[in-house]
Amino acid sequence: MTGKETNNVEDISVEKFDKLSIQVGLNGLSFCVLDTIGKKIICADRLAFEKSLAPKELQENLKLLLEKHQLTTKGFSEVVVVHNNGLFSFVPKSLFNVDELANYLKFNTKILANDLIAHDTLESYDLVNVYVPFVNINNYIFDLFGEFEYKHNGTVLVQTLLNTPSTTKEPVCYVHIGENQIEITVISQKKLLLYNSFIFHTKEDFIYYLLFTMEQLQLDLETTKLKLFGSIEEGDPMYDLCYQYVKDVTIFTPSIAAYPNATADNASLDFTLLSAL
Repeated sequence: MTGKETNNVEDISVEKFDKLSIQVGLNGLSFCVLDTIGKKIICADRLAFEKSLAPKELQENLKLLLEKHQLTTKGFSEVVVVHNNGLFSFVPKSLFNVDELANYLKFNTKILANDLIAHDTLESYDLVNVYVPFVNINNYIFDLFGEFEYKHNGTVLVQTLLNTPSTTKEPVCYVHIGENQIEITVISQKKLLLYNSFIFHTKEDFIYYLLFTMEQLQLDLETTKLKLFGSIEEGDPMYDLCYQYVKDVTIFTPSIAAYPNATADNASLDFTLLSAL
């Protein structure tokens, strides 16, 4: 988020090299603090909600989470906020017009006349992600820390997966499992075929969205590589259910090249948080 306004946060000393990454969604919150010198996570936590919250309740819970870890009075070299919601649409850069932001969203999501609409550009892949951020969260973070960067979680996920080395010429279907949410990304030879997110409550919901997506893209269940990651591991009910329908199913372990020591086993650590830094 740009701007030159100042606030009451103390100036960051030259010794301060910690980065704060926060992910906010109506189904949950998470954050991590990264020591960029040692490239290690020094603090992380997550909070899952039993039901989707309103944006005001989301802000209240974020405030409590940051205060719990005494982060509201600290300075950081960088702060990144990742907005996790379904209010987005990917647009080819060749078709993008900054004056038409609302038109990109109005056919696949409900927006209000006074909604702020932002966009992220994936320069290397000629894609633009148009989305609605949580404005109250941005205002709260700015009041705490001053200038910061924000982006949509779809931007982070898609860009990271597009950067992932692949030797296959066949499409690869990546499925990230979070708090009652799955994000499906299909990539073929460094090109994005689809990115979408779905809210699910049962494993039957999960497999329905997955198989429907694969059917719409005409992906062969015998040859398409299905890579699952996030809150899932081999032997989980959803993993076993996938294996009933798709022949090539594996657990995907994303590599965060910039922070190889930051991928330690931590239940509070979310792939998107690290990738956003």
